[in-house]
Parts: sequence; structure tokens; C-alpha cells
Amino acid sequence: MIRFTLLSFLFLASVSGCSRKTPVEELSVDQSGVEIIDQAVLITDTDWPMWRGPNVDGLAPDQSLPTSWSADEGVAWRALVPGRGHGSPILVGDQVVVATALDDEQKQLVIGFDRNDGTERWRTIIHEGGFPSKREIHNKGTNANSTVASDGERFFTTMLNSQKIFVTALDLEGNQLWQREAGSFQPKFGYAPSPLIYKSLVIIAADNQGGGYLAAFDRTTGDPAWRTARGNISSYSSATVGNLGGRDQLLISGCDSVSSYDPATGELLWETPCIAEATCGTVAIAGDRLVASGGYPDKETVCLSGKGEKLWSNGTKVYEPSLIAHDGLVFAVSDDGIAYCWSLEGGEQMWRKRLGGNFSGSPVICNGNVYVANLSGDCFVFRASGENYEQIAKNKLGSDCYASPAIGNSQIVFRIGTGSGGDRQESLVCVAAPE
Repeated sequence: MIRFTLLSFLFLASVSGCSRKTPVEELSVDQSGVEIIDQAVLITDTDWPMWRGPNVDGLAPDQSLPTSWSADEGVAWRALVPGRGHGSPILVGDQVVVATALDDEQKQLVIGFDRNDGTERWRTIIHEGGFPSKREIHNKGTNANSTVASDGERFFTTMLNSQKIFVTALDLEGNQLWQREAGSFQPKFGYAPSPLIYKSLVIIAADNQGGGYLAAFDRTTGDPAWRTARGNISSYSSATVGNLGGRDQLLISGCDSVSSYDPATGELLWETPCIAEATCGTVAIAGDRLVASGGYPDKETVCLSGKGEKLWSNGTKVYEPSLIAHDGLVFAVSDDGIAYCWSLEGGEQMWRKRLGGNFSGSPVICNGNVYVANLSGDCFVFRASGENYEQIAKNKLGSDCYASPAIGNSQIVFRIGTGSGGDRQESLVCVAAPE
């Protein structure tokens, strides 16, 4: 009887996602003594320095940019990327930088490529060994899901390794400057959030079933500045920062809410119950409002004020891709390939269009056009208009595209996959406007 009871408990624990809880050791700026200052960020308007671009909103400055291309026409260069990763490329100075993972060798790397011709300039091993088990990574996920961030002087990467989240800083030649443990992490489906630059800090999110948290580090020294606990729920969204209601706010969805924190201290400002337990998309800020969507198991798209007041919502689920707001409109492409346009003011649906295919990457906007690629390698370009869905082009590159494109200096850089199974090969592809 005892044996039966013990086996039954172990079975129930395994199917219910039971995991070891690790109390989060919170840290205040008073305790750390780290001074937060308005440190310069050496980024130009031709760079795409982090997840969702220079302002973490998916919007690129207007520039000469192609809308149509093919595998043979309009491609400036291609570069092979070893291993596998879903982190998007970033563009900084004369470099394109991505994170990747070699699963067979258990190596996590960051690689820098020449932005002009795709030549590999350096590669740096961040971790060797310590990979999570295959059951702890979603079958669509990788061991390099996060997008690298840069302040123009350094590259920052966050990775799950040895059941912990590590933050690593590299110089522009790929040399390691510092590495810090952010905290423990009990993966359910791996780790996804990307680091964020705010003043003199690099900020990371780590929602997980063992004990979630937000944490900030001095980007020059790596000294921990603050750490705030967020509960025991696995969620996958990256945080963003915006100025709403006259103050800077660090915003993140997931854990059955949208939450706002002071990015300088980690102090909770407000929390609005909504959306779902697990989300993947990043909150989109538009003026004095924000929009977010998800998730699992519930589904909701919501618009909130800068104080967390719910202004409108609907039952649409946009889980992996992030929303994007532009010119009084909210655009979305759902995981199952449906494009939406809503009014930012009242949430009215302006139009809805089935594109086809499945999507993981997030849309970006440039010159009033939306660019978004699906998991079959098709990139849709359509007008960012509330009148109706107006497709400009449908372009194919490779067999799949999990990452989001980076835009700068009249270039679009995609991370794509070609082939399948053991024959799949990842590449960076640069599409450029004619000179």
C-alpha cells in the first residue's frame, strides 16, 4: 500500500508540473548601493540594438527599404549560423549579432558578423555544458531563444544554464567583460525573455514555476542593482520600458496580469489582472496607453491606461508574436496566421484577414508597411492601414522563420532555417534596397 501511494504521488507530481520552489532573494537599491544614472547609449538611427528595436516597439525609422525579394533577387548576402536559436538578430555599428546553441556539444554562443558582407568576425562561447533536459524545453524552443541587447559599447545576453539564468556582457569584439548569476530557474518549456537597457542598467525577466523575478545589473560592472520576486508561474514575455503618466514604467505581461514597476528600483507600481497565466509577447506602448495579448490557458487582448485601468479588451489570443501599435491602430498576427487591426482608442476591429501558415516571429513596421514572416519562410508585407487589408508582397526565404527581422540602414536582416530535421541549417539573410 505504501509503495502504491508513493508511486501514485510521483506520477501525479510529474503530470501536474510539480517543481522545486526556490525562494527569491530580493534586493533593493539601498541594499546594493548601485547608483542608477543617465548613462549614454551609443546607438544611432541606423541600428536595431535589441529585441523589438531601438525603442522596444517594433517600429523602424522611415528609410529606403525593399518590399519584394526572392532567394535570387534582392539578397545582399547570406551567412551560415551554426546550431539553432530563435533569438532575433540585432544591428549595431558595422555588425550583426545573434545568439545560438550547439545542442550536441552543449555550447551556447554569441556570434558577430560583418554587416556589409556577412563575414563571421568572432564567436564567443558563453556556456559549455549545463543544458536543461529535452523535456524542459518546448519542442518548438531552443537553448538560445533570447535576443542579444547592446548599448553601443557592449553586448548583453541572457541564457538558461545549470538551472540558473546568467547575464553576460561582451565587448564589441566578443571578449567577455563580466558574467553574473541572476537567480535560479526551474524550466517548464525553457527560457525566452530578452535583456533590456535602461539608463545605466541591463534588466532581465525570469518568470518560472520555481520562483520568478525581475533583476537589474549595472551594465558597466555587472553589479546587481535590484531584484524583485514575481511568484511561481512559468511565463515567457520580455519586459519593456516606457514613459506613461509622466513617469518611466517597466511593463511586463504574464502571471495572470499586466504589471508595472519602477525600472530604477524594481518597486511594483500597479498590477492589473488580465490576459492569462502564460504569455510570450512583449507589451506594446502607444502614447499614454499600452496593449498586450496572450496566452495560456486563457485568451485576451487588452488595452490599459498608464495607471493600469482597463480601457477595452476582446477574446482574441495572440500568444507568441507581439502586438504592434502605429498611428492610432493596433496590429497583430496570431499564431495560427490571422492578421488583425483594431482601433487603439476604442478597440473596434477595423479588419481581419487570414494570411495562412503559423507564426512565432513578431511584426515590425517601416514606411507604413508591416513586415512579418511565418514558420514556412513566407514574409508578408502589408499596409499598416485601418481601411482594409492591403497586401503589398509575399516573399519566401528558406523553409522557416522563427525570429523577427531587424531593420536599419536600408537593410532587413532575417534569421531563417533551410531544410528540416537533422539537415536543417540556419542562416542570416540580408535583404537590401538597391543603391
